[in-house]
Amino acid sequence: MAAYNKYDPRLESLVVETKTFWDESVSDLSEEDRETVAHAIHAAAHLADKVNYERAHTGFTREVTVNADTIQKLYQDNLQAQ
Repeated sequence: MAAYNKYDPRLESLVVETKTFWDESVSDLSEEDRETVAHAIHAAAHLADKVNYERAHTGFTREVTVNADTIQKLYQDNLQAQ
C-alpha cells in the first residue's frame, strides 16, 4: 500500500480538495499572508516538507503543514523562476 504522508506525483491528479495547517513557527502571519502562502504551496506542493493525502470518496485531500522552512523554499523557488 502506498504511503500517503509525503508528496506523491501519482496522487496529484486525484486531489479534489486541499487543506492547509500552520506550524507554530509561522503563527504570526496575517490572514492575507496565510492566504497567499496557502495558494502558493498548493500550487507547488513538491516544496512542502509535510504533505499528507487523505482518501475521499472522489479522490484525495492534500493536507500541507506550512512552517518557516516551507516559506523559505517558496521564496527561493520564486527567485529562481524570475
